[in-house]
Amino acid sequence: MMRLIKDWALPLAMAAGAMGYFVFHYVGFLAPLKPAVWVAVDILTPSLIFIQLFLTFCKIDFKDLRLTHWHWIILAFQFLSSLAMASVLMFVPMNEVYREIFEGAMVCLICPTATAAAVVTDKLGGSAARITVYNLMSNILAAAFVPIVFPLVEVRGEAGFVVSFLKILSKVFPLLICPFLLALLLKYIWPRAHAFFRSRSGVAFYLWAVALALAIGQTVRSLHNSTAPALVLWLIAGAALLSCIVQYWFGKRTGQAYGDTITAGQALGQKNTVLAIWMAYTYLNPISSLAPGTYAIWQNLFNSWQLWRRNHKKQDKISGDENMQYC
Repeated sequence: MMRLIKDWALPLAMAAGAMGYFVFHYVGFLAPLKPAVWVAVDILTPSLIFIQLFLTFCKIDFKDLRLTHWHWIILAFQFLSSLAMASVLMFVPMNEVYREIFEGAMVCLICPTATAAAVVTDKLGGSAARITVYNLMSNILAAAFVPIVFPLVEVRGEAGFVVSFLKILSKVFPLLICPFLLALLLKYIWPRAHAFFRSRSGVAFYLWAVALALAIGQTVRSLHNSTAPALVLWLIAGAALLSCIVQYWFGKRTGQAYGDTITAGQALGQKNTVLAIWMAYTYLNPISSLAPGTYAIWQNLFNSWQLWRRNHKKQDKISGDENMQYC
């Protein structure tokens, strides 16, 4: 049973999130609880992310927090691919449906790395330290790019650059920096507590599975309540899938050249879709926010497969070693 849960934690979490939404939506006597549930979700999601990042950062050797060549390569890809999409939207005439698709793709490309990416990367055998460095870089890029470029693509909102920049950073940096600083302080001020949390860093993965269930519930809610035609939804979902494939592929190919395939792939491919949905709602056509919503599904299906494959490779290696002992 434990191996089943370990292998299928993410698909089970995604299914639980989707089913949870439909239960609260269609079961009549639960209707009075819905406002309280959504408030609880808004509180639980950042809390779970904070705890899981703190546990993961307790495992990091802070001497490994340094820039590498692949950081700059995939950062350039993130910037140039987003700028290319913005250029198409600004200079190529198209009807509203196609604009929504291109806007959705642009949001998926410029969206920074997920705050929980360090947890998955560590579980896959990558470097939590190196992906943390890229997380900071990608968030700064998004915070500068979005308030400058998005209003040129579609006029929505009147906030200036400084206000928008600080607002984006305020949504991300507390969740990224505060658990990092807490782990760093514990390491030098209270080493025994740091060692205690370090020994339990594996719990972070299961906390992330719970946070994923909550996020998928919100995604299903957005899709279910959307008034967009079915064809538009499928096209936007297709654009999100293509963006997901391209970014994981480019990240992994770049990382392979530097012996860091897993970390670079997750750094570019695993996105902070909650932030992306907010950015799309704030600056673009609200329908384009469905792209990062469906991106969350695609990236977690891929992460589920990666984790399943890694677990089975480890199990096969253990079985092989045991067989060698008997020979």
